[in-house]
Amino acid sequence: MNAKVLISCGSIIIVSLTNAVFAGQLDQMPRLTLVAGSPSGTSPSGTRHGIEGAEKSSLTVTPDYIMGPEDVLEITVWKNADLSKQVQVRPDGRISLPLIGDVSAVGRTAAQLTEEISARLKSYMENPTVSILVREVNSYQIYVLGEVNAPGKYPLKSKTTLLQAITIAHGFTQVAARNKIVVFRFGKDGEGLNKIKASYDDIVLRDGSDQNIELKPGDQIVVPSETMVVLPSR
Repeated sequence: MNAKVLISCGSIIIVSLTNAVFAGQLDQMPRLTLVAGSPSGTSPSGTRHGIEGAEKSSLTVTPDYIMGPEDVLEITVWKNADLSKQVQVRPDGRISLPLIGDVSAVGRTAAQLTEEISARLKSYMENPTVSILVREVNSYQIYVLGEVNAPGKYPLKSKTTLLQAITIAHGFTQVAARNKIVVFRFGKDGEGLNKIKASYDDIVLRDGSDQNIELKPGDQIVVPSETMVVLPSR
């Protein structure tokens, strides 16, 4: 999937993802529609369309779009080609740039990342002007691992809950510890991983609907086996 999102001073980009029904359609990647407008909220002046023939999506990416692993960014420092670079966000959530080294990108908007890069470049130049172009949005995906019938990486095509993700992965295996599900999620600014625990029985049979969380790009859902679960001694 190829898309461009430009966030710099004086411009706002809105990106729309396509809508797809998960059952039997996981091979259809979403279209991105880019609409450029002004910060004052005036009507957009133009649009671009990605993959043809796809339907509109209920999932909309605004300037608050949170970048994730595998997103491809083009970072431009005005009048400085040596510092301008196209990079891919690494699995650890960081990118590497000349002079300033590693910078956390996961969990941030392009505007927030632009602000930090500009601040760090001030040690080397006066009033640096930085813009970020998201060339490829690759992080709208989740990982379902462990004791499910079809473990793997799945694209997010609309808002998706934990139970929906288990269904996408064709359900639990016979040895799954379904009440010991763990979701690993990148922390704030991409620092570290947070662990969220959930129980299938609590969600379905008890008042545990709050455990059926809405998933975010990059979430890793792990369903351990019963043999991996250590029961506490009585």
